[in-house]
Amino acid sequence: MAGALVKLVILITIVLSSTVKGDVGAIVEDLQIRKDLEVLLIDILNGLARNDAVTCLTIICDDVYLNVFEGALFIRTLDVPYIMIVVEDYEDLLSPNYNTLEPLRQARNDGCNVYAILMANGLQLTRLLKFGDRYRVLDTRAKYIMLHDVRLFHSNLHFIWKRIVNVVFIKYHRKVSSKSEAWFELSTVPFPNPIKGIFISRRVDIWKNGKLHYGRDLFADKTGDLNGELLNVVYFDHLPSVVIMKSSNKVGGVEIEILNTLAQKMRFQPKLYQSIDPDKFKWGQKLSNGSYSGLLGEMVHGKADMALGNLQYTPNHLELTDLSIPYTTQCWTFLTPEALSDNSWKTLILPFTLYMWIAVLMVLFVTGSIFYGLAMYYINLLDYRADSVHVKKQKIHYDAKPVGLYLFGEITNSILYTYGMLLVVSLPKLPTGWSIRLLTGWYWLYCILLVVSYRASMTAILANPAPRVTINTLKELVDSKIACGGWGEETKVFFQQSLDEIGQDIAKMFVEVNDPDEAARKVAKGVFAYYDSSDYLKYLSVKRKNDMNFNNSTINASFSYNSNERNLHIMTDCVVNIPISIGFHKNSPLKPLADVYIRRIVEVGLVEKWLNDAMYRIRSMDTTEEEVKALINLKKLYCAFIALAIGYTISLFCLFGEWLHWHYIVMKDPNFDKYALDIYYKNKNKKT
Repeated sequence: MAGALVKLVILITIVLSSTVKGDVGAIVEDLQIRKDLEVLLIDILNGLARNDAVTCLTIICDDVYLNVFEGALFIRTLDVPYIMIVVEDYEDLLSPNYNTLEPLRQARNDGCNVYAILMANGLQLTRLLKFGDRYRVLDTRAKYIMLHDVRLFHSNLHFIWKRIVNVVFIKYHRKVSSKSEAWFELSTVPFPNPIKGIFISRRVDIWKNGKLHYGRDLFADKTGDLNGELLNVVYFDHLPSVVIMKSSNKVGGVEIEILNTLAQKMRFQPKLYQSIDPDKFKWGQKLSNGSYSGLLGEMVHGKADMALGNLQYTPNHLELTDLSIPYTTQCWTFLTPEALSDNSWKTLILPFTLYMWIAVLMVLFVTGSIFYGLAMYYINLLDYRADSVHVKKQKIHYDAKPVGLYLFGEITNSILYTYGMLLVVSLPKLPTGWSIRLLTGWYWLYCILLVVSYRASMTAILANPAPRVTINTLKELVDSKIACGGWGEETKVFFQQSLDEIGQDIAKMFVEVNDPDEAARKVAKGVFAYYDSSDYLKYLSVKRKNDMNFNNSTINASFSYNSNERNLHIMTDCVVNIPISIGFHKNSPLKPLADVYIRRIVEVGLVEKWLNDAMYRIRSMDTTEEEVKALINLKKLYCAFIALAIGYTISLFCLFGEWLHWHYIVMKDPNFDKYALDIYYKNKNKKT
């Protein structure tokens, strides 16, 4: 019994001693791993700092790896500003707290381009990566250093490694034997090779015995040469960016040319395709279930790497995708109907402006009054001279004024004869008095200049087509009271958020239109205005004009052209000049290098050349009006008939007034005698 007890005590002692020895060994080994990890980080960071590749360092760790970032790491690395974030082991990083979120945002705003993330909980890190990608809190184009963890490579996280490609995974390998040494394997994402089912990282280098074995560039550029990788490119037909040539079933346009240039320089193969029902969904909108349709849906759901289709540089598109630098700007305006009213009846007054007509009328009345004043002065002067020389008895008594002065002796006659001179009608007699004669001569010069100008302008108006009445400003569009609209809810929101009243008024009249051809038909009827880019509106107007010409020339055409339809006019004032870009999937690593090439393409003038090529056919099909000959038609002479009608009307009113005056005033006079009218008027003149 005693012997057995001694054996049990010895066995317990051995077990305890071996357990303590094992725990101490594990702790020592763990400390050694952390020490080596610290030295490895120092080597990587110093290598980046020597190449001036580090603007700011963001450190994210938990309590397990906090002791890796001791003073030695910051002392032995080159001077680099850093932000350090310590994450609690219980924190849900899919919805981080304020103390974690604010430093992450500050690091993004400060342009930190290196992230060192050491976390023991791989699931916690995956949630951080998802949150940072969704809300753009993490700069996915920065350089990342993180621990190798199989939980990071789950299929649900494969989309992250299409966006974060400048990453180095650190994997520790223990000693195999007493003679071997522990070492770290440095691997990265196999970009641009697609991840097919299982994520297999690509080894970059090995760190052993305090140094990198191969000395390779750990963060080499992976987008400069994509090795002929196949990229999915979704497109939407919108001239001039993308043009589908139905005759040859090929796709062209400005953005297709830019895509081909990028494919040549970056060495990838574009696979062009369209989204489901492109004519219905077009660019796409947010659906009730939270997903997106159309072209944007392909980008949001990660099915396409690039998007072509005249994408506007707007906050909505920037939130859902990454946009390249703008390669051009487009004038977005309204397609409006022409000739909302016929102004042929105003041809008589069109040669002069309103203020010119006011000046002419003022000169007419002022000059007529001056003629009348001068005539009255001369009449009084002649009467005064006759009285002063006592020749009253020899004075001839007659009612007429002295020679020529009767023309201006009454104010009504003076205005009428002055108006007659304005119409280049000669006076029946030359008036007496040198002041009146001199004034008459200079007034004739004025009349000649005025009449010649009026006749020349009138000739031009009659020889040329009737002036087109168009809508060229938003104020005129609002005043016209016609409805307006365009594609998409975001366009209506754009006008609703306008800071001026006119934009708010446009928003009240704005309706969504999904069919541009139907919108063009409504514009031709004069009841609608359609909003889009000026180039695309040019295409719509030319297409409709040529369709009209074709259907009119076809005898058995099922479409009958309505002659009352208006011509289509593109408003000259731009509502807004919007930058246009090429779309990439969210946080795409291809965007920085693509921006460099697109900037070069714009600078050498290729975009302008491709734009002219895309619009050349449209402009050539835009048949101008037939050569107008100097012929007068009935419509151009509406003004003459209107003037004649006004004269008839006034004459009839005057005749009716004279008839009333004769029957109710003259014939009611007691002295009236219809058989002796000369005596009646003689006596009446004596009284007056």
